[in-house]
Amino acid sequence: MVKLSRWLKHAFMPPWCWRLSFPAVILTDIENAIKQSESQHSGELRFAIENSLAPGWVWHGMSARFRATQVFSNLRVWDTEENSGVLIYVQLADHEVHILADRGISKHVAQSEWDAIAQIIQNEFKQGKFREGSIKGIEAITVLLATHFPPNSDNINELPNKPVIIKL
Repeated sequence: MVKLSRWLKHAFMPPWCWRLSFPAVILTDIENAIKQSESQHSGELRFAIENSLAPGWVWHGMSARFRATQVFSNLRVWDTEENSGVLIYVQLADHEVHILADRGISKHVAQSEWDAIAQIIQNEFKQGKFREGSIKGIEAITVLLATHFPPNSDNINELPNKPVIIKL
């Protein structure tokens, strides 16, 4: 059963609200951190921010986690040569962060490790530290990926580094 308070948050969140947490300068810092990260491993990172879910989705019980799987697919994070994509999904209305990895990475890194990094990010976000949380998360992901997936000789950038703002 859907909680009315959750539905209200999603239904009445202004569409521009993401800009308060992620102004252009922070988006640029995230893009640069992703570029730096990808030079240290063969993984591909995507950073997606979604203000809120459609009220109908919330009414029917869609979780932020389920939405993250849809975004993973929609952004084609799975579409890399080595199945090495990782999505950092930020859902602002629910104050949730989810990290999803493609099957090539999931063979070596447990979901519990991604969840621990997502918790670090969420803790920073709760304090209003959106830049710091994002960068700490990217750095922690970098350490994991560099351990299991060192950069290859060509290390082609297969996915855009620029954070994506999902608008309904």
